[in-house]
Amino acid sequence: METRVALIGIIVENSDSVEKMNALLHEYGSWIIGRMGVPYRQKGISIISVVIDAPMDKISSLSGKLGMLDGVSTKTIYSRQDTPAPKN
Repeated sequence: METRVALIGIIVENSDSVEKMNALLHEYGSWIIGRMGVPYRQKGISIISVVIDAPMDKISSLSGKLGMLDGVSTKTIYSRQDTPAPKN
């Protein structure tokens, strides 16, 4: 199965959605390479970067589910090339 590296940028404007967001990230945790979050207290938002190496359908599914959460916006950037699936 081919995978692709992608970066999912997330902006959280509704802190009530954080628990659901973290549950989704945990659900896809086996595909996630790393994650970095930056709270922007002056604006009351959080900015999160998630790096993932997964099949395209998994990346799209996670990004779509995150974007459906109330007060959560996402944008995904994909690498240009497929890579062999990581060995678990």
